[in-house]
Amino acid sequence: MDASRFLFVAGSLVAAILFLAILVFFTRQKSKSRGSSLLLVGPPDGGKTAILSTLVYNQTLPTHTSLQTNASVVAVPALKKSLTVVDIPGHPRIRNQVDEHIGDAKAIAFVVDASTVSRNGAVVAEHLHTILNALTSLPPSQALPALLILAHKSDLVKSGTAASATSESLAINRVKTILERELEKRRISQSGGVAVEGLGEEGERTEMGGLECTGEKGVFNFDTWEGGEVVFLGTSVKVGSGEAEKVDEDGLLSLRQWMEENV
Repeated sequence: MDASRFLFVAGSLVAAILFLAILVFFTRQKSKSRGSSLLLVGPPDGGKTAILSTLVYNQTLPTHTSLQTNASVVAVPALKKSLTVVDIPGHPRIRNQVDEHIGDAKAIAFVVDASTVSRNGAVVAEHLHTILNALTSLPPSQALPALLILAHKSDLVKSGTAASATSESLAINRVKTILERELEKRRISQSGGVAVEGLGEEGERTEMGGLECTGEKGVFNFDTWEGGEVVFLGTSVKVGSGEAEKVDEDGLLSLRQWMEENV
């Protein structure tokens, strides 16, 4: 091969490498910029629809268990922007509709009724497990939506001691502790080759991923979850209370602040 032919081949190879590098760069940039909605997910009767109506109308309207997806545009005045909030029903038969929206999600807020999670922690954890699995199953080229866990109805959580902790912090601690315990049970069951039960009426059994952690012995812990950071917020609303005199009186101040900082 003469020198001119060698230089031509080498130049073509370098050009191809540069083209691929540029293509990968813009593909990653596009994937990181994707996501323009906040998905509200979680078991039925957790308060998702009440949160949506409060964000949209600044007042909490009476609601009932939703059987269809609702979506509304929520203004973020501080940024002069808006965010589409999608309320996805929690019924076991239709909650997989999250898969239809997750590609356009900027964040997923998993809503937990903090006042009842002590009684139905296993059911709530099963639902959350499906969300964790969906997130970690996304293509590597797609930026993961942020994950919020809302310890909702925090105003109903009371301390059994004289401690001065706020109801929001009590609700967060309760929800986090119970969900970590129940998700660890599911991880152990699956690692031992025993499938865990789903919530379907037919009692289907399934194995899912999404519980991998970097901590010691792989014990499930939100702080070491391989899917990324998990943000916990304490929230509440007062149904039928009419329009709040101030936006920060509706119990969603921490959620609104998160939206202002992350939209």
